[in-house]
Amino acid sequence: MKIVVFTGAGISRESGIATFRDSDGLWANHRIEDVCTPEALARNRNGVIDFYNVRRREVLSKEPNAAHRALVDLERKFDVEIITQNIDDLHERAGSSRVTHLHGEIRKLRSSVDELATVPIEGWEQQYDARHPDGSLLRPFVVFFGENVPMLDRAVEITRTADLMIVVGTSLQVYPAASLVHRLRPGTPIYIIDPNTPDIRLADLNIIREPASVGVPRLVGELLAGVDD
Repeated sequence: MKIVVFTGAGISRESGIATFRDSDGLWANHRIEDVCTPEALARNRNGVIDFYNVRRREVLSKEPNAAHRALVDLERKFDVEIITQNIDDLHERAGSSRVTHLHGEIRKLRSSVDELATVPIEGWEQQYDARHPDGSLLRPFVVFFGENVPMLDRAVEITRTADLMIVVGTSLQVYPAASLVHRLRPGTPIYIIDPNTPDIRLADLNIIREPASVGVPRLVGELLAGVDD
């Protein structure tokens, strides 16, 4: 069975990573226009790099939680692909082998002229004048507001192959990512794990009103129990 897992900020929040959209989240202290747009990068390159250096340092200080680890267990018995809105690498550090990042990856930098020409960054600090091998200035590998989502087509293709989808820790309000649940084949079961029920109407919908670190291990345990060793 092919299981596609779609994750958002809620799964990372339980590892202690600050989210953008909570009332006390990152946007409470920073304007989108100042740190997450192409215009901000052009206007205040050093300030934008500083912002993501702090985010990267935070990510490196955190560890995967029980939800991330349970998804690794799921992969041992099922064909599992993860699509995430998160830019952290907690899924990879937990051990998940197939992760598609819709909004970029904080532990990579990218060319200023090619959105998919990326290089890894060691540690947390990007130097202001660092350049890609193509000669352009490097920038955080983050999809800014107003930019294309380069991995969206791949995510749609993955979603269309799902026999079951698990949605974890996302409000399903951020588009175009939220549109993925509407790309499933008719009749595909959907499990949404979140203490706050998203305002969405879907057929074959099962809601688990629990935090990710509780609901994901519970559901994974039930799915694994139905599989013969």
